Amino acid sequence: MDVETVKELCSAYPGASSKLYGPPSNILVYYVGGKKFAYFKTSEPEQWRFSFRTSVERFLELTDVPGFKPARYMARFHWVTVVNVAAVPDAELRELITSSYELALTRPKGRRFGISGSRPNNSSKPTPLRGAA
Repeated sequence: MDVETVKELCSAYPGASSKLYGPPSNILVYYVGGKKFAYFKTSEPEQWRFSFRTSVERFLELTDVPGFKPARYMARFHWVTVVNVAAVPDAELRELITSSYELALTRPKGRRFGISGSRPNNSSKPTPLRGAA
């Protein structure tokens, strides 16, 4: 699978959206329900390296495989980087992206805001506590 195909796949999930961040981060991030589920690095020297979230067990497994490494700054949250998406079998990469998407949906923020990513209207004032002066 090439980079363009992976981008199309990430965009095709229900409720998925993307945002391109310029310098200094230089990343293309895919979201669902306000939570990241994948991103590409868009600048050299790591251009088009692809990162996604995994389970704890899968993180340990994948980071022992050549071509996969802990994602910079995000490894503590079990994110993995694929150095070259074309080197990963299509079915495996599709399964990893789907798993990351599903993890984003089950995270508290993803559940609370739903897959549309819309946030509740916070314009109203909080209800005062009873008995408060």
